[in-house]
Amino acid sequence: MERHWEIGRRNQPDWWKSVPVYPRAPGPFIRASTDSNDRELVIGQWGLIPWFAKAAKLSYSTNNARFEEITSKASYEQSWAKGYRCIIPALSFDEPCWETGKNVWWSFRRADDTPWGLAGLWNTWIDKKTGAIHESYTMLTINADDHPLMSRMHKPDPKLPRGQQDKRSVVSIEPANVDIWLRGTVDEATKLIAAPSMEVLQAEPR
Repeated sequence: MERHWEIGRRNQPDWWKSVPVYPRAPGPFIRASTDSNDRELVIGQWGLIPWFAKAAKLSYSTNNARFEEITSKASYEQSWAKGYRCIIPALSFDEPCWETGKNVWWSFRRADDTPWGLAGLWNTWIDKKTGAIHESYTMLTINADDHPLMSRMHKPDPKLPRGQQDKRSVVSIEPANVDIWLRGTVDEATKLIAAPSMEVLQAEPR
């Protein structure tokens, strides 16, 4: 991970005990260092703690953030506006497929056998009572109704026609665009928002 993401010595190895990573559990994310041009690996909760939270433990889910709503949702708009973007590293991610009428989990890896760099937002929240610092992040998703593979995932809504299901997909940042995603302008980052292309997807029932 240090070699692939070029994070060098900026590492926090204790995250390994949390593999695999689940919502609300500690997980790794990569962000631009604030004191240099380097990248740094941070361990934080998967489930962004917004600036206005009264406590680190939330009563609502912030694991995933719909890209279409990040400028209107109070939980995410500040992180997006401030450029608090991150890369969530993953060897694979799982999605549920209901085509058989039952939930069959599919595993998604990259066809080139390199790690995914999934797009996310991060925030640092400080407990005003204790001074404790809490790092956290959320994973971005976009509509995938027109994607040949991602549109097959998740349970369909029988009340909605095909193509209007609002199926969701993660956002994959390609290696050449990582620094643009981490340090670029909002406009530059917006242009990178896309579901993984079929050329890089390798998927099969788990």
